[in-house]
Amino acid sequence: MDSLNHSAIIDAIRRALPKGSKNVDLHEPNLSEREREYVRECLDTGWVSSVGKFVDRFEQELVNYTGAKRAVVVVNGTAALHICLKLVGVEEGDEVLVPTLTFIATANAVSYCGAVPHFVDSEHATLGVDVEKLDRYLGTVADVSGAGCVNRKTGRRIKAVMPMHTFGHPVDLDPLVRVCQRYALELVEDAAESLGSYYKGKHTGNLGRVSALSFNGNKIVTTGGGGAIITNDEELGNLAKHLTTTARVPHRWSFVHDRIGFNYRLPNINAALGCAQMTRLPGFLKSKRRLAESYREAFAGVDGVRFFTEPEFARSNYWLNVLLLDRRFADQRDAVLDAMNECGIMARPAWTLMHELDIYRSCPRMDNLDTSLDIERRLINIPSSAVLGELHG
Repeated sequence: MDSLNHSAIIDAIRRALPKGSKNVDLHEPNLSEREREYVRECLDTGWVSSVGKFVDRFEQELVNYTGAKRAVVVVNGTAALHICLKLVGVEEGDEVLVPTLTFIATANAVSYCGAVPHFVDSEHATLGVDVEKLDRYLGTVADVSGAGCVNRKTGRRIKAVMPMHTFGHPVDLDPLVRVCQRYALELVEDAAESLGSYYKGKHTGNLGRVSALSFNGNKIVTTGGGGAIITNDEELGNLAKHLTTTARVPHRWSFVHDRIGFNYRLPNINAALGCAQMTRLPGFLKSKRRLAESYREAFAGVDGVRFFTEPEFARSNYWLNVLLLDRRFADQRDAVLDAMNECGIMARPAWTLMHELDIYRSCPRMDNLDTSLDIERRLINIPSSAVLGELHG
């Protein structure tokens, strides 16, 4: 059996990282005096909860940056996904097509609606939904009529598809839009990892009817916790704001609620962090691309492993950098992870595939999820903090 040279992989990572790097995290937040200044203002004025100028400002800055017409900030990315599905009409008993290769929030948000995740395969080129395969699959299992798209095997309505831009690399969206049109599906983009990523010159999140962003502590821009719903539908944007702020009818003092809403409001103090981080996002992106290029060069001559680069139609944020082991070394992935973490280089595998989790084993899925299985067996995430690119430069 061939043996993978662990030392060569570790040496390549060391060459790409700033000189003298020892214990290196996977992705750490990058905070400055500006973040402290904005947070101090919240503390000094007492505006620390769910109302304040930074909430409105953060939403407007996301609109300005992404090009979407509306942004509604919420408490986390999972809450954003949940509301996105509610906004497009996902109901109890519906099915939603999601990649099996994703973070669990994608599937959980479907479950929060009382709906059923329906797992589909990904492709090697983007690490996201394989659109051609999805199109062929729907041709075998779906009937489209005035009632919408129905899974002929389960009898349930297939209401939406929710692709996830894996590690910041955009899914091929144009053909996916056509598939949605053909099968009467709503498109909801899980753009949680892709702030700063562009598909054919357009920021991710703009082709879905609604989309979700995340600002968790490990994301490219962080508010500690936090997320956002973005949309180009003003009516849906208004409804998103209403639903995520407990569906209270505006009034100076009365408490009347006209829907079952959700207390998903992002506190002003978290939004203050977001506003400061957004001013630094262009610099983060430059640093992360510099780091990715360093990795690409460092691994060019290393046998048995490949550094994953952005799809040709996209400009990725390289949120988490990816190594893919050759198939002949797939069974050595965990040994490589052990070696990296043992020497102070934090690394991790992809997520356990959704259809392999006990809680989702009974959900409908494609008969063939081989590409997702192949990617999951061989993928390793390596240190990706923006500061590593800054120091390297």
